Amino acid sequence: MANLKEIRSRISSVNSTMQITSAMKMVSAAKLRRAQEAITRMRPYAEKLQEILQNVSGSPSVSENAYAQNREVSRLLIISVTSNRGLAGAFNNNVIKQVNNIIQDHPNTDIKVLSIGKKSFDVFKKTSHTPGVGYPEEPFHIYDNLTFDESSTIAQSVMDKFSEGKIDKVVIVYNSFKNAAVQILKEEQFLPIVPPSSDKDNIVQSDYIFEPNREEIVDELIPKSLKIQLYKAILDSHASEHGARMTAMHKATDNAGELVKDLKLTYNKARQASITNEILEIVAGAEALSEA
Repeated sequence: MANLKEIRSRISSVNSTMQITSAMKMVSAAKLRRAQEAITRMRPYAEKLQEILQNVSGSPSVSENAYAQNREVSRLLIISVTSNRGLAGAFNNNVIKQVNNIIQDHPNTDIKVLSIGKKSFDVFKKTSHTPGVGYPEEPFHIYDNLTFDESSTIAQSVMDKFSEGKIDKVVIVYNSFKNAAVQILKEEQFLPIVPPSSDKDNIVQSDYIFEPNREEIVDELIPKSLKIQLYKAILDSHASEHGARMTAMHKATDNAGELVKDLKLTYNKARQASITNEILEIVAGAEALSEA
């Protein structure tokens, strides 16, 4: 059995860790509220913009748009959205694992990974999948100032590469926020734009008055819709990160509490055994003296 000093040291260490995880849980909970409000405000706008785009996309100009060109996929770009920090359970690993699955499923394709998040960046920066010139060098700095303008800069660089024919397809891999305990891993096609669903039951037809004309409006909506799609994915991931970290720190705090209970029980048993041994030694010594 471990000595009392060692057990006391372990109890003190676990208590310190429990204080840290408890503090991190509270910090993540505060950040989660702000991140959740941001994605909650963004979703209705993004969904309405997509609905309008689907309603007006009956124009032939959509299929002729630079961002709607379907080509044989020989060059694929994956936008991997993770966090800059760990201690969030399987949050980052799930995205990185899915990106690796896509890479393995396309062995004859030139694949580049644009990492929005330092955890993904650190994994792929030394591989052949690092993006070349023309992409943001360290896009994970977006979390220092998470705004639509910062996201638009990244989206525009990707859109330019696609319109120039330097990449044939772009997908986004990220965690979608459902609640603090649940994050849904998603893989969405970013480019070329996904055509409207052919299921008429899923499309709400609306009567719009176009000014100046349908074609110009579609040409304006498509780039904006793409930028909103990426921004929404980043906001989703940002909220999911704090939810995952809060949940992970909550579990870590609970586990630390259980460990402290077990250590205290072990300490009390060891202390009781030590006291019992001392009493036995005293009694034995007294008996030896009386016999002498």
